[in-house]
Order: sequence, then structure tokens, then C-alpha cells
Amino acid sequence: MVKLLDEHERTLAFAEVAMGQIKSLRQTAVPRNYEIWYVYATGYNAPLNKIINETLARNGRLSEADLEQIYETYLSHIKTSDRIDKVGARVIGEIDDVMRLLTEALGMSASYDASLSGASQKLSTAQSRDQIKAVVDQLVKSTREMRDTNKALENRLSLSKSEISNLQHSLEAIRAESLTDPLTGLGNRKYFDRSIEMAVQAALANGEPLSLLMFDIDHFKSFNDSYGHLTGDQVLRLVGMSLKQTIKGQDITARYGGEEFAVVLPNTALRQALTVADHIRRAVMAKELKKKSTGEILGRVTISVGVSMLKPDDDTDSLIERADACLYAAKRNGRNRVICEVDPEYAADQRSQVA
Repeated sequence: MVKLLDEHERTLAFAEVAMGQIKSLRQTAVPRNYEIWYVYATGYNAPLNKIINETLARNGRLSEADLEQIYETYLSHIKTSDRIDKVGARVIGEIDDVMRLLTEALGMSASYDASLSGASQKLSTAQSRDQIKAVVDQLVKSTREMRDTNKALENRLSLSKSEISNLQHSLEAIRAESLTDPLTGLGNRKYFDRSIEMAVQAALANGEPLSLLMFDIDHFKSFNDSYGHLTGDQVLRLVGMSLKQTIKGQDITARYGGEEFAVVLPNTALRQALTVADHIRRAVMAKELKKKSTGEILGRVTISVGVSMLKPDDDTDSLIERADACLYAAKRNGRNRVICEVDPEYAADQRSQVA
């Protein structure tokens, strides 16, 4: 219930920012404009935030044309499916071409087989050298044509193999892009949802430990309010970079949403997970935040972390719910700390929620 309320409040805050921007800039409150400003408020889409900030700094407003271009460039949901459709059409085109060549080759093979049969009959009845020579010449001609056809087919199949391989890489790149958070380079929420579900099922099936870290950036809103969204984006990138440098191998890292991140640690018990969590916390805190535009030192970023470990009767939702509750216990107990589900702070927090 606590998690649902917090998520409710968080999304309402994004909605209020979106409506506030629409009102202050006197824009029409149509779904397109609301979506643009809602995504802007979440900070999920760094390029969108950047172009909006630059356009507002330059012109003081966003025209209808600006809004249309921003939506088409950064938010249009049909772009990925369009790209997939185009690649798929090219794959089908390649297959159609190869099938046509194979049909022609089969026809040529049947014709060659008929030539061989006819030559065999003619040779059995040939009565002169000239007749034998004519049959042999025809066989040589048919064999040469068959060889040329096979060579052309071989070359075309080689080209098609290369083209289809390139198209496969394109599809993989599109898929990877659809699962990547553009601001931090980590997996996005869609990637996290898919990955943790598979990791949990594998851990339960194999009887292996699995731990989950949920953390978010302390006082993130104050960074945005004090220094602007570009600095807020820089904070998110800093945390993303710390995660990339700290987490390796089979572990799963993702931007869970807004300023919240998640790390799934397969084959990792709670004590090891706590060590990893504190390592991440220290790595983030070790980096100094500097405002790019002025070089001003803005201080250090800290994070609060909640840790849960998979239980035999768990499912993905319950694992996430406990990690999230531990995260909020960490924030309520002073921030910049790691709390897990066996810590007294978590137990006390749960008792107070029940009460």
C-alpha cells in the first residue's frame, strides 16, 4: 500500500508539472502536449529535455511547429515499429528473391536432367562420329549453362546471407534501443520488467539465491529546483556511470523510473548484496558534481538503497515490494544508507505502517 501511494504521489507530481508548463506557456492542453511535458517532468528522455530547454532559452516559447517536431522526433511511438516493419519488409524481399532464383535453378536442373536423358538415348542410337560429336557438344553447352546458373545462384545466396545478417543486426540494434534508457545508457523499465521476471523464475527453479537492490537519489528534486533540469540530467548520468563502473557480469542494472534505479543480483545472497549496495553508494558519493555551464562545484550526490532477497514463496512483485519498502525506510532514517529486510529500521518501519 505504501508503494502504491508513493507511486500515486510521484505520478501526480509529474502531472502537475506538465499542466503547469502548459498553463504558463499558454499551450493547448491536448494529449500530445501533455505527453511532451509529462515526459519532460520525469526526465526519462534527455534529448527531449535538451531541445526544449534550448528552444525556450532561444525563443522564450514553443510554437505549434516546435511541439509537433519535438513529438515526432522524440516521442512518436510508431517510429520503432516503422523501423521494424521496414527491416522486416527487406528480409521478406531478400527471401522472395532467393526463392525466385531457387525456382529458376530447379527449372534449369530439370532441363539439364532432360538433356542428359536425351543425350543418353541419342548416343545409344548414334551411327557416326558427327552424330556423337553433336550430342557431346550439346552436353558441353548444357553443362556450361548449368555451371553458370549454379555460380550465379551461389553468388546471390552469398549476398543474401550477408544482407540478411546485416538486417538481423539492425533488428537487434532496434530491439536494444527499445530496451535502453537514452539518458543513462542503462536498461529501461521495460528491460527491467523482462529481466527480473526471467531471473526470478530461474532462481526459483534452480534453488539459487537472488537479491534485488532498489535505490534512488537523495534530494533529487532540489537539484532540479535549484539548478535546472539539465543539472538534474547530469546527476542521473553520474549515477548511471557509477553503476556501469561498479556492476559487471550477469548482474542486471536498470533505470526503474525517474530518479529510481534497480540492480538484480542473480546467485547472490543477502550479505553479498549488502556489500554490493554499499559499494555502489560509496562509488556515487565519491564523485563530485560540477555544473557544466559555469564550472561551479555543486557538491556530492548520495543515494538511499533498499535490499531484499528472494524467498521460496516469493514472486517478482513481492520481491520488489520489500526492496522498495526497505528503500523508503532508508530515506526515512536519514538517507545515504543501505537498509535490508532484516534490519531493525525496516522492521520498525513496517510496524509503524501497520499501526
